[in-house]
Parts: sequence; C-alpha cells; structure tokens
Amino acid sequence: MMKVWTPTEREIENTKAWGNWSKEVSEFPWFYDDQETCFILEGEAEVSDEKGNIIRFKAGDMVQFEEGLECVWKITRAVKKRYIFGEG
Repeated sequence: MMKVWTPTEREIENTKAWGNWSKEVSEFPWFYDDQETCFILEGEAEVSDEKGNIIRFKAGDMVQFEEGLECVWKITRAVKKRYIFGEG
C-alpha cells in the first residue's frame, strides 16, 4: 500500500526530528523492509508498485509506504524529504 495526503500543521511539526534525504532526477527500484512515512520538502516524483498502482506526489505532501513494498521510484524534479521508518 502507498498513500499520499496533505498533512496537518502538527504532522509537519512532528517531521522536524526525522532524517533527511535528497535525490536528483532519476529512476530506480526500491524495496521497503519497514514502513516509511515521509514529508516532501521539495520536488516531484511518482512511485509504481508491482501491481501497476502509481502514486504521484510533490512538495508539501505526506507519503507512506508499507513494509514489504517492492516499487520503482521515478523522480521528475529533484526531491528533498524528511523520513521516518516504523510506526513513527
């Protein structure tokens, strides 16, 4: 499962203690061995799973990927995000 939503101010505040990650425009496969929740600070991307489901997200979005997800990231504008693994 992958989901995208507009976070509340409180959710955004909570991300300030999370890790940071950035990546240039690129496409790559990924596997999640734990649930990840991330807040997108900059950029745009789409992620497709093995069933053909696609989500698209951009700066300001909160995104969650389930444990065990096998997917392909396609970054269309360089991404900067805050992230946390597990239940967060």
